[in-house]
Parts: sequence; structure tokens; C-alpha cells
Amino acid sequence: MRILVVGGGGREHAICWALKKSPKVKELYCAPGNGGIAQVAECVPIPVNKFEEIAQFAIDHTIDLVVIGPDDPLAEGIVDHLEAKGLTVYGPRQNAAIIEGSKVFTKQLLKKYDIPTAAYESFDSYEPARAYLNQLRAPYVIKADGLAAGKGVIIAQSIEEADQALQDIMVAKVFGESGNQVVIEEFLTGQEMSILSFVDGEVVRPMAAAQDHKAVYDNDQGPNTGGMGTYSPLPHIPQSIIDEAIETIIKPTAKAMVAEGRPFRGVLFAGLMLTPEGPKTIEFNARFGDPETQVVLPRLKTDLLDIFLATVNGCLDQMDIQWSDEAAVCVILASPGYPAAYPKGLPIEGLEDAENEPDALVFHAGTAVQGGQLVTNGGRVIGVTALGSNIAEARAKAYAAADRIRFEGKHYRTDIAKKALV
Repeated sequence: MRILVVGGGGREHAICWALKKSPKVKELYCAPGNGGIAQVAECVPIPVNKFEEIAQFAIDHTIDLVVIGPDDPLAEGIVDHLEAKGLTVYGPRQNAAIIEGSKVFTKQLLKKYDIPTAAYESFDSYEPARAYLNQLRAPYVIKADGLAAGKGVIIAQSIEEADQALQDIMVAKVFGESGNQVVIEEFLTGQEMSILSFVDGEVVRPMAAAQDHKAVYDNDQGPNTGGMGTYSPLPHIPQSIIDEAIETIIKPTAKAMVAEGRPFRGVLFAGLMLTPEGPKTIEFNARFGDPETQVVLPRLKTDLLDIFLATVNGCLDQMDIQWSDEAAVCVILASPGYPAAYPKGLPIEGLEDAENEPDALVFHAGTAVQGGQLVTNGGRVIGVTALGSNIAEARAKAYAAADRIRFEGKHYRTDIAKKALV
């Protein structure tokens, strides 16, 4: 089969890496890809928002399946566009991708179907949003309604900080139209957990649970990022709690989307908080998470292409999906300054040394090749994943490999998966 993956980050590198293992894959393309994806797939220089060009490439190259990686094209309707051209696509249509594209929609859906989530109010203008802050206690959780590259959620420790966030989002429009509405919700305490699921309508096949680290610095300090590292499984969280989240949140949400005439087909990512009252929903994403994918797919024993094909052919319910007992830990190496402004074009060294470390996998997130030299080309540059018999072993291997990679100003968290060392 000929497969085209759309995207160019660490998530897409992990997807391409997993697909490449399938004996059914004859040709693998990625648009636009990156410096690392080029090692496993043929990169095609088409941006993810150029739907017509992607469709034409897929038609010209008789692509059997198009797999959509990132959130923006899903929210903008790339699946609908490609399907209208007669192409087979893995990913949710636009009316289902709204579960990530609009936080207001998702909160209203959860409320309507009595699915556990934080108490909230939504606003479309600054003044009433500012007035509502007076009814709450710090910390304040403020979310831009639309997509904002993983940076549209602000946890403010004071009312002054919260007010500044509202002004930035709603008045200064730092996230553009994504800030036309905001959600202000109660601050939930507990441990976060991510559960990605293969979904086809009401059929839900959960993947191995993972835990992300959003803050840029150790001990969850500093501003939120797209994710600084992750690990799977979660030995410190009882399976009964994971099962409760699946039964009370993920399955009812899939069912609710069908009831709303928005059946979801693809990967549904649930960001959850394990509160004293039980699991509650923080957010949903309409695609594989990044960097969660980099630890979940290395643990997948079943052929990923078989799962994709079962989903698009309406027989996901017949799949027996198997997972490895191994643990996986991923450490993100970031550019100096990230998640604020950062330079690009910094030479990267030591990749081969890192890849030669035992059980290490190097997934490229923001890299490019310039004049034969691999250079930085994003805020999150590389995700270093390692497998081990337990979290401690996988963690030690991941950091050993991460230390082999060098570029100017490289920074990373040193406490990834530390809380799982039980």
C-alpha cells in the first residue's frame, strides 16, 4: 500500500516509524516531514494547510490511505476535502474535530451529557469575563476557545495575572480569532493523565495510558509548553482509576458525539485530571498527542496500519490490539528561549551516538537539513524515547541518549517520569 502522512513534527515521525514496520506498506510519504522523518519516508514539500496540493499529490501517486497528524488541518476540514476527492483518510471530519477546535463546544457537550469536568463559564467579551474573576479564588484557569499551538491555556496565580491573560487573549488577540471566546474554569488538583483511544463512532479501543509534563521547567515550574516529556505506563496509578476514566469519560463522549450527529473517527485524546472526586476532563484533542505518541506507539505490538484500515473500513470492533509490557520514557530537547521566541538554524550534533544507546529512539520534532547539516527548526527540537523493563530503566536510558545530542542552548527537564519511580 501507498501511505501519505500529513504533518512534520515528532508525532508524525513516530507515526511514520510505526507504519514503516508494517509489511503492507510499500511506499511511505510525509508532507512536509522533517529532517528525521526523511530517514523513514519520502518527504514532500507541501504545507499541511495546502489541501488542494495534498489531494493532487495523493491522486497522482495513487495513495491508498492519507493519515492526518496535526490539529489545525483537522479543524479546518482537511478530511472532508480529501474525502470529497475520493481519497481514503484516517482522521475525524471537521464536524467531529470541533471537540478540539472549540473548548466552548466541548464544555457544553460535557455539561449536556453529564460527563465529569471542571466547573466553568464561557465569555465572548472582556468585561464580563473580568467581572467573573471576582467570584473565583486563585489559581485561575483561562483557555482561549480555539487552537493556539498548545499555548492557549494559562494558569494564573493572581487576579492581576488572570486579568493580563484575558487582555492578551481577548483584547490584544495574541492568539488571533482563537481568542474570540474564552473559557474560565475551576482549577483542578491532582495528577494529570492522558488516554489516547482509537475510535470509530461508539467503538472505543483505548491505548496505553501516558503522562505528559507541560510546564517548561523542573517541578512543573514556568509557562506551559506543547509538552516537555512523557512516559507510559503509569505504575503509580491503579488500573481501576484508568478503567473508571474510560467508562465515565471517554466512552460516553464518543457516544455523545454520535448522538450529536458528529461521529468521531480517528484518535481521540483525553487529557484528564485525577481529582479526589474521581477522574475529570481537562480537554479533548482530535488526534495523536505530541509527545504522548512517542511513548505509546513504541509499546504497540499490533500493526498500526491494520488498526487504521479497520477504522476506515468500519470494523475496529473486531480488532484485538496488543501492547508491550515494556515501559517507555520520552525527554524533549528544546531550543533556547522556548516556549517564547527562539532561534532556528542551530547545528545539531551527536545524533548517531544517541541512536546507538541501548533501546533508544530519536524522534525529530523541529529539525531541518541545510547544506547537508541537520539544524534546529522549531521550539521542541527532538524527542528522545527509550524502552526498558520498568520506568526507572527506560528513564535512565532516555537521559543517557539525550545527553549525547548537542546544540547551542539545548534545554530539557531533568524530572521526566520521576513521580512514577515507585
